Amino acid sequence: MTQMTSPSGSTVAEAEAFLAAHPEIEAFDIVLHDSNGIGRGKIIRRHELLSVYKSGRHLPISILGLDICGEDVHETGLIWDEGDGDRRAWPIPGTLVPLAGTTPPRGEVFLSVYELDGRPMTSDPRHALQRQVDAMAAEGLYPAGAFELEFFLLENERDANGKMVPARDVLDKRRNSKTDVYSVDQLHGMLPLFNDIYAGAKAAGIKAETLISEFAPGQYELTLHYRENVMQAADDLMRLKRLVRMHARLHGVTACFMAKPNEDYAGSGMHFHVSLQDGSGRNVFIEEVEGQWSDTIRYAIGGLQQTMAESMLVFAPHANSWRRFAAQSYAPVSPTWGVNNRSVALRIPAGDIRARRVEHRPAGVDANPYLVAATVLAGIRKGLAERIDPGPEVTGNGYDVETGIVMPDDWRSAIRAAQGSAFLREALGEDMHRTFTAVKAAEYARVMRTVSEVDFDLYLYTV
Repeated sequence: MTQMTSPSGSTVAEAEAFLAAHPEIEAFDIVLHDSNGIGRGKIIRRHELLSVYKSGRHLPISILGLDICGEDVHETGLIWDEGDGDRRAWPIPGTLVPLAGTTPPRGEVFLSVYELDGRPMTSDPRHALQRQVDAMAAEGLYPAGAFELEFFLLENERDANGKMVPARDVLDKRRNSKTDVYSVDQLHGMLPLFNDIYAGAKAAGIKAETLISEFAPGQYELTLHYRENVMQAADDLMRLKRLVRMHARLHGVTACFMAKPNEDYAGSGMHFHVSLQDGSGRNVFIEEVEGQWSDTIRYAIGGLQQTMAESMLVFAPHANSWRRFAAQSYAPVSPTWGVNNRSVALRIPAGDIRARRVEHRPAGVDANPYLVAATVLAGIRKGLAERIDPGPEVTGNGYDVETGIVMPDDWRSAIRAAQGSAFLREALGEDMHRTFTAVKAAEYARVMRTVSEVDFDLYLYTV
């Protein structure tokens, strides 16, 4: 087989070294991520891995134009307009890892899609993020960051009313229906599961850190180690979601990454912590005098504030996403900013001045971290370029503050805002913008033509 030069920078030597170090691994998940952040790809046998590194793997272009159900969305222009031809997917360097806990042992590698001549296939979400990273590098800035992962652990079966219920403890099957936010004892019953998740993360080179019992029954949060490479931070989040889902299933429970699975409790966010370094590795968000914010961090916040309305579809991409936004639920509903304040959308956390960063809080855990990061970086770039003043910080309840910025109030208005947004088109790139908004419009149409249980409950015997 003729060996080709990989446009992703992957090398055959990496695969050969991995195979030599892991003779027990029999198969590999080869995974790329579509606009919804869903892992698409194949499971290949051990002997096939080297060929993927030597010449890539042909995959149909339509794989990047699928909706949440895995069905074609013709309006993306990736199906019949292109003849559903193949493109070539290449491994991402450093993403070839073992999957701890699999039987028989498997590994995993992330892929990115390229044109047959080696150019990036720009409906691939990774390329959208890389484009913003490269633009920042040209300006002498290098984004660092980390995502927080909130999720629910639920029983596999719903209750008699069709509601999802918190999973019983995997340790002793004890049930707990209380919120118990920050309860350490509440975590103990799930430790066998979380121990496996931590082991899987370690084997995959991910530094999963603090475990928290969150603000709803059955809700948890895992934090990730801050990365100097924001692409690696997005990869960490994607891989950790897969690990949580896999190990939850092995322990007989369901890991739920819906933004709002229970109407009576808080939903699950995916807060993105981001900072900027200069060429010498200095954090440019740091102020000279503590509490006197640098122009850099203020302008960055100003850009994020000004672009948030037209970006909300990226942060809340599904019908269920919009159920998460409600007052007093720690899901911000307007582009406010403040310091050590969890009622705002853009928070400067308290703590060591050397770790100065912005915590971007609007995105739900159902959002695609590559697209979230790309959009956030584009907003920061706009703020810095135009020196956008965010106005005074919020010092009280951010839910009571009016910013004067008109935000979309539902999924449909967010789709319309995104479709017409020149900013979002630049942030994601023309092809990714077309693909993403077409997929969302198709999903909206699917939801609106579906007759739901709520319809029968409200109208069957009353109208």
